[in-house]
Amino acid sequence: MSETAGEKTLAPTEKRIRDAAKQGDVLRSRELATAVAMLAGAAWLKFAGPWLLGNLMGVLDAGLTFDRAAITDFAPGRLGVSMALAVLPPVLLLGLAVMAASLASQLGFGEGRWLASNLMPKASRINPLSGLKRMFGMQGLVELGKSLAKAGLLGIICWVWARSHLPDLLDLGRAPLSVQLQTGWQALTGLLFALSFGLVLIAGIDFPIQLVRRFLRLRMSQQEVRDEHKETEGSPEKKAAIRGRQRQLAMGSLQKAMREAQFVITNPTHFSVALLYDPDRAGAPIVLAKGRGEKALAMRELARELDVPLLEYPALARSVYFTTRENQVIREELYAAVAGVLGFVMALKRGESRALPQVVVPLELRFDPEGRPEALA
Repeated sequence: MSETAGEKTLAPTEKRIRDAAKQGDVLRSRELATAVAMLAGAAWLKFAGPWLLGNLMGVLDAGLTFDRAAITDFAPGRLGVSMALAVLPPVLLLGLAVMAASLASQLGFGEGRWLASNLMPKASRINPLSGLKRMFGMQGLVELGKSLAKAGLLGIICWVWARSHLPDLLDLGRAPLSVQLQTGWQALTGLLFALSFGLVLIAGIDFPIQLVRRFLRLRMSQQEVRDEHKETEGSPEKKAAIRGRQRQLAMGSLQKAMREAQFVITNPTHFSVALLYDPDRAGAPIVLAKGRGEKALAMRELARELDVPLLEYPALARSVYFTTRENQVIREELYAAVAGVLGFVMALKRGESRALPQVVVPLELRFDPEGRPEALA
């Protein structure tokens, strides 16, 4: 029995998943990051390529143009700076685009959590035994299979691309330089897009793998579930002590009202309403106290101690509770129902024996335990 309780065969609870996410254990996929980065880079090269090509062609044109000024004022450093200024801005923007896309994909894939603690050095990362376990364990086999599948798929994509584009690329030497650059650029971006879509396919396969691995990693034993339930809800002894303190506080504030009450109507356990009819105070019964939950139970206990009649009328108790405040008279529509109960209580005090009266609560004043009108149900 203890072995069964210790086996991690149960699905992780919501709390277990939240706690794991807070510690950085979220869905991660290097394949997704690689695919998104490659796709972002290919898209940038496709749409911003003319800018970079124009800059390169301008620098190339300036470098291959020789006139009198170029000879008399020869400055190779200036040409190098011009080339750097032409290339660096597009390349820097490309790097920023790739980094932003990769970071956004991982944050979205990992529930938007960023933990700086993951950047701290960990001994387990440089531990040879941990490294061997990762290499030759189940995780290593899965990663090896993914790497082989990725290499095979990307190799097939490159082979298909080469068969369709290689003849045109081999004939580029006969074309003008501008045509050579444009054709080569288009071929390069086409290859990058093809490889990107291959990586996206691999990332789509990797997602369920990561999902299953995380599920298996977070599985819980029966004992862990019980411990978490106790931690979340509190032990039965602790909850009983809290309820006892709440009831004592409620009873302390209810003492005066319950001593004046003539009777209490209940739900029978969720609601309690203490009433008094005193013609010198009001022309209709007054609600001295009302409560639900622990307060209702405290009212029941006090009623027994003070010998106040307890009468179970669920519909009437809910109706008075939801339509009347404490120290106010009841609704006029409830006069007849409460009068029947009051007559029964007065007869009991006179020592008469009567059957418990049947009361009718108007449909528009009937409520369910949540306070929703039953007429709308």
